[in-house]
Amino acid sequence: MTDDPANAVDAFYSRYAALYDRVATDAPFAAGLREALAAAVGLERGDVVVELGCGTGANFPVLRERVGREGAVVGVDVSSGVLRRARDRVDREGWENVHVVRGDATEPPFAPAELPRAAGPAGEVDVVVGTFVTGMFAEPAGVVDDWCSIVGEGGRIGLLDLARSTDTGGRALNLVFRVLVRAGAPPGTKTRHGSPVRVLDERVRDAHAQIHERCACAATSRRLAGFARITTGRVAGESAGDRL
Repeated sequence: MTDDPANAVDAFYSRYAALYDRVATDAPFAAGLREALAAAVGLERGDVVVELGCGTGANFPVLRERVGREGAVVGVDVSSGVLRRARDRVDREGWENVHVVRGDATEPPFAPAELPRAAGPAGEVDVVVGTFVTGMFAEPAGVVDDWCSIVGEGGRIGLLDLARSTDTGGRALNLVFRVLVRAGAPPGTKTRHGSPVRVLDERVRDAHAQIHERCACAATSRRLAGFARITTGRVAGESAGDRL
């Protein structure tokens, strides 16, 4: 057994890759949330979009449809098991402008200039997105800050995450949500500092708040009875705190 968090996450998601793929691909609410994130972050034809924590590539069809043949999609994930499924998906579809890279989303394995040459002029990144992943990070604000640096000033960033609902209608289902989170919590959310659902709430809050800190015109919307949170923005030259 290893104490390396990245190795623990790799092993967890590799073990349950098939189940994760089915849930990520077939969950009735998932397609609408993916479309909502792509629209909110303003994906356009010709964009180069990097998805950090891409899993089995369930988001690839939506991302590729938005960027078109002129753009490119780069998926990054630490788990070898889910990446095998992501590569299989790319191969089945024959997508020449979708690339898969193994790496830790908390330490992106490339600078923009190191992207596959086919990913765009000079390997520039226009958009970074992450879905259902920030709850795994011990320091989510710092991770999101690094992601903002990938796209640089004027680039776009978007997050889609689940956390307990604060909506009147959704609160009645928080207990069910708590049970589901506890049952499926990967390494990184099972800590001594609180229950998995509390840790998830705090990490999602901090990650999304960092977009508001770093980005101009940042906006957060709630969906799925308040359980789903989508936050997007355009990276500013300096943090909001520095401008005050």
